[in-house]
Amino acid sequence: MGNFLSELGDVLFLDIETASLESDFRELPPRLQEEWLKKEKHIIPKEEDVEPGSLFFQKAGIYAEFGKVICVGVGYFHYLEEENKLEFRTKSYGEELEYDTLTAFCELLQKKKWVLCAHNGKEFDFPYLSRRILINRIPLPEPLQIAGKKPWEVRHLDTLELWKFGDYKHYTRLELLAAIFDIPTSKESIDGSQVNEAYYIQKDLESIRKYCLRDVVVTAQIYLAFQGLPPDIEMEVINKDNER
Repeated sequence: MGNFLSELGDVLFLDIETASLESDFRELPPRLQEEWLKKEKHIIPKEEDVEPGSLFFQKAGIYAEFGKVICVGVGYFHYLEEENKLEFRTKSYGEELEYDTLTAFCELLQKKKWVLCAHNGKEFDFPYLSRRILINRIPLPEPLQIAGKKPWEVRHLDTLELWKFGDYKHYTRLELLAAIFDIPTSKESIDGSQVNEAYYIQKDLESIRKYCLRDVVVTAQIYLAFQGLPPDIEMEVINKDNER
């Protein structure tokens, strides 16, 4: 177990929060407006009649082409062998400009040979980050470069995939896994459906940062649970944001 706890330090747990590219559909460049209207036709149920562009604020944030990364939360373990204790060090990246947020995150990815872990990361977080990094004209950092690699060469872990056990039809929310493993909830103030409003209307990036980091902590605790570790294992969360 000691070796496993020591090797945990190579895993970077992460979560991202995203928002629509603009606060209003009409603020998009004309070419993107045209593309969004085409996308919107596939979102709207055929029996509904809605005003073109009306779903942009609500739905655009989940698509990397029409959204942006407003916060990246990360965390990694540090095992204190003499004390048999785990520290979980967290930090969030959320600057006014998406370019600055992603640049700072990419600098972290270059510091060591990380294994990346997120809940539904392979379907959402990892590809979304990769696309937005390239859109911002930032070189794609090595941990996100998967083109041409064999499956076992890609250092990506996904707690949703691990829980599926090969069942491709099964989707399990992070909150449900937290409930069944008796891990404290991450939903204290806002949830994912409220991020756009918190970002554009309430201008409350700090609450978004805290929400994002809570999900990172929960993901890490779920990963420990998958290894058979008890939920009451001594683990101190150290938020590096407090050092700013």
